[in-house]
Amino acid sequence: MAHERMFDPDDPLLHWFRSLALALPGAQEKISHGRPAFYTVKIFAVFGAAEKLRPAGMEQHPHAMIIKPDPIDVDVLLEREEAFRPAYFGPSGWVGLELEALTEAEVRELLVDSHRQTAPTRLRRLLDD
Repeated sequence: MAHERMFDPDDPLLHWFRSLALALPGAQEKISHGRPAFYTVKIFAVFGAAEKLRPAGMEQHPHAMIIKPDPIDVDVLLEREEAFRPAYFGPSGWVGLELEALTEAEVRELLVDSHRQTAPTRLRRLLDD
């Protein structure tokens, strides 16, 4: 069963985020579970997210990104006010961050770090060139 689209394809923030993500070596885009996902072999970033709330329910974060940081950075990132542990991804070390609270330099750095965590060695080497 296909998932319902959970983003506006004309969203200017999505266009900006897409341009940053697709600038990384070997990056491609696909729709995964109704959201734009950016990958090489594995996904390294997702535009939009949900956060599981206790005792029940989900909070949507339509202008957030989900990234997979270096494991040593997860706790530090989660201390930030704009950060959250995304539903389904969080237990595997992924972090959600509200894009509107970040600078372009921060978004680029976080995307590069996530790309390094998930991309094959040959593509990671291109980041260092």
